[in-house]
Amino acid sequence: MAWIGIDLGTQSVRAVLVDPDGTVLARASRPLTSVRDGVRHEQDPQHWLDAVDACLVDIGIVPSGIAICSTSGTFLLTDVAGRPLTPALMYDDARSAARRVHIVDADPDRWATSMQPTWALPKVLDLVADSDQRVIHSADFVAAHLVGHPVATDTSHALKTGYDLVADSWPTAAFDKLGLPLEVFPEVVRPGTELGRTPAGEPVCAGMTDGCAAQIAAGALAPGSWNSVLGTTLVLKGVSEQLLDDPTGAVYSHRHPDGGWLPGGASSSGAGVLTDLLPGADLDALDRAARPVDAVIYPLAKTGERFPFVAPQAEPFLLGAVDGDLETYVAVLQGVAFIERLAFEHLEALGADPVRSVALTGGGTRSGYWNQLRADVLGVPVELPVAADPAYGMAVLAASQGGSVTETARRMVRIDRVLEPRPSRLDDLYGAFVAELDARGYRG
Repeated sequence: MAWIGIDLGTQSVRAVLVDPDGTVLARASRPLTSVRDGVRHEQDPQHWLDAVDACLVDIGIVPSGIAICSTSGTFLLTDVAGRPLTPALMYDDARSAARRVHIVDADPDRWATSMQPTWALPKVLDLVADSDQRVIHSADFVAAHLVGHPVATDTSHALKTGYDLVADSWPTAAFDKLGLPLEVFPEVVRPGTELGRTPAGEPVCAGMTDGCAAQIAAGALAPGSWNSVLGTTLVLKGVSEQLLDDPTGAVYSHRHPDGGWLPGGASSSGAGVLTDLLPGADLDALDRAARPVDAVIYPLAKTGERFPFVAPQAEPFLLGAVDGDLETYVAVLQGVAFIERLAFEHLEALGADPVRSVALTGGGTRSGYWNQLRADVLGVPVELPVAADPAYGMAVLAASQGGSVTETARRMVRIDRVLEPRPSRLDDLYGAFVAELDARGYRG
């Protein structure tokens, strides 16, 4: 037995074949291209199908199941038979930002703090003209291609299209006010639900968005366990039995496939600022020479912060002084670690379980110094999974066969190593950093 996970990314489609022990048996990938024009960002959905078909041919094995993840909020319009009527509008396409105010007016209690200008619903409001159109998320478009008929979506992909996860239904009253026919929206099912079978008899299961898929791959599916994804930006994902209510809108939650919730947030801070501050620098060499410095850089690449606080006016700053590339590098690393610690403190203040361990994933884990620094600043062990990419997470979801994803991940997910926290000499600097954020009015 073996399962295939497919990840529809922005730059490529990736597929992985995984056996019951969690061993990766095969991988395949194909590039994707996008068209960007100002705030518009589109892809050709036919390219997804071609890339997925090519990946499945490369893997060449009939699996016991397939699940698919994609970027959160990416969708297209089709006719009732599933034929595309529009290009795919990507997760960060902001062409309909002005529509956000109309959506909030339709249901301010629901959307005043949560609805973002780049979410799918503002674009849906702009594009839908009649009830013969269908809103299809990218993962569902590919699943329909594999099974030969339109399919349901999952609660994870439906979130940014306006699905009410608490009521487990589309918000019909708000849609009526917006003039959106309920018929254009898909049926919604729990992740892992079988959507249909391929001509070869392979079950295709409802997937999740890429962030949730990476969380499954990291094995962070029980309260107190967290997945921290560090790439261009920092994204945290965890578990709570009860829905966390964040009046600031910094934290939002997906449904846990096994029940409960997957709270988290996406910061505007992250490793991306290193490219801007240290163009052309040998980051590996800087990492080998790194040591603590009495300075911290708030690592924003552009104006505005989303998590652990919402501050559209937030600007990057330097606290202390740095001398040269090495100290600049370390000051950025410390800044990201401080934002990460502040994020966990915010989550715990909302009622999340105390952090017991954090699985680190993303490109930032290439820095051994940074991994240990984050353990020290957080004061908890950090784990480095063997294979923590979203495609792997979808293979685990497919392997759960509608049962417990948590238990399946416990059997399949492997941890490469665990870094224990050491006493940190940065507590005073962290306190000064938080005080500076407050002095600038960023945390309200």
